[in-house]
Amino acid sequence: MAKPTLFIDGEHGTTGLQIRERMAGRTDIDILHMPHAERHDVERRRELLNDADFAILCLPDDAARQAVEMVESNTRIIDTSTAHRTADGWAYGFAEALPGQREQISASDRLSNPGCYSTGAISLLAPLVAADLVPFDYPLTINAVSGYTGGGKAMIAQMEDPSSDQHIPASHFVYALGLAHKHVPEIVSRSGLSKRPIFAPAVARFAQGMAVQIPLHVDLTKAENRQNLHRALTEHYRGQSIVRVAPLEETDAKPRLVAEDFAGKDTMELHVCGNDEQVNLVALLDNLGKGASGAAVQNLDIMMAG
Repeated sequence: MAKPTLFIDGEHGTTGLQIRERMAGRTDIDILHMPHAERHDVERRRELLNDADFAILCLPDDAARQAVEMVESNTRIIDTSTAHRTADGWAYGFAEALPGQREQISASDRLSNPGCYSTGAISLLAPLVAADLVPFDYPLTINAVSGYTGGGKAMIAQMEDPSSDQHIPASHFVYALGLAHKHVPEIVSRSGLSKRPIFAPAVARFAQGMAVQIPLHVDLTKAENRQNLHRALTEHYRGQSIVRVAPLEETDAKPRLVAEDFAGKDTMELHVCGNDEQVNLVALLDNLGKGASGAAVQNLDIMMAG
């Protein structure tokens, strides 16, 4: 029986390169490559998209939409862009956070890969909103810091090349100052919220890693105490190998949580910090691991197994 085939459309970009690294040495699937020099050949792209059993799109939003329109075969698509994360007819690729999601991923022909910030925020919020511990209209604030690789090749060059006229000398900067970051719609939709959170993202001078923080006033929730919030998350993720909820005593023993600690990993760790009056929910992950390329490969494996 012939092995399935995979085409990574945009394999020479940041996310695509990391997917290629994760797929290197795999013997259960054949990779269809498009040389860098041919990447603008539309007809060749169309041919590869339709010849593959699976296609992972590592493209800007408009290019991802165009790629989907090119597919006239039974190719099963995983889109890592923002284009389809709240679109009808597309499954959402976060197997651990949402009930029934793994089954939807397994059966899907059109799958949207979550955003990196969204992965951290949804992992913390969706189980607590579903358990009716955090009200769906809670006035949430989400603070996050990411490694600069999340901005793709352009930001990598801006951060790493001092000779560039676009060089960013800052060690840390806040952006999306108009509070309209593209990940907010999927956070609202996939977490079950009715009120848009205030989302304040930042980029720091490290390549990979991410920390997402969600502070809560316990008296504005239905949890009563920190332990109940932690218990709900622990029960939700029990038995999961990729998402881990740190025990309270482990969190309390730490002097700090470091965004870079999960760089190079495809796993994620959740912490419930604070006390019975104020809690800070924290997710640690790699913005290119569980936040992008690692998640895409995980979703591919679920689809292949189904």
